[in-house]
Amino acid sequence: VLLGGVPGVLPGKVTVLGGGVVGLHAARMAAGLGADVTIIDRSIPRLRQLDDIFGGRVHTRYSTVEALEEECFSADIVVGAVLIPGAAAPKLVSREMLSGMKKGSVLVDVAIDQGGCFETSHATTHADPTYEVDGVVHYCVANMPGAVPVTSAQALNNATLHYGLQLADKGLKALVDDHHLRNGLNVHKGKITNRAVAEALGYELVEPKAVLAA
Repeated sequence: VLLGGVPGVLPGKVTVLGGGVVGLHAARMAAGLGADVTIIDRSIPRLRQLDDIFGGRVHTRYSTVEALEEECFSADIVVGAVLIPGAAAPKLVSREMLSGMKKGSVLVDVAIDQGGCFETSHATTHADPTYEVDGVVHYCVANMPGAVPVTSAQALNNATLHYGLQLADKGLKALVDDHHLRNGLNVHKGKITNRAVAEALGYELVEPKAVLAA
């Protein structure tokens, strides 16, 4: 399917699950190719923001079971871009739903590093990126930015160098002084300090301030 279509032929349909940073850029790329794009999210304020950003060039829908099924069943490509920081990604597309999808349609699971948001997802590599389940192609490459290593490395450095320098200069005191760094702490002295990680793994949560002060 040519995503942009041709005169007299409808464009391909792309459904993006999640309207965060990844979902926004996936929708922007698909819309730029001329596809018929729908973004599904459960945040009404975010859906309003996305409507403003795209100016009507993409559709937005509130996330319900009915909406997920309708959009996935009619899509040529479904991009899973749902992320819960520190926790496993929710399984939004079940194995049973694959039977209602188009044969040859594609699932792209950007959340695979967090366990994936499709029930049939398992991590693949750039060397062997796809596999098929019930006629639906799965692309579940872990570390997708690795396909463009120079750009992704520079972008990561730009985003993290400031924090790395703080840690190098102050050590653990940097976490006490900077709540952004402290919010990124997952484990310290054998204690789980991130709520989402604790809930996902079934461990007791210890507040970061408490364990850092011990």
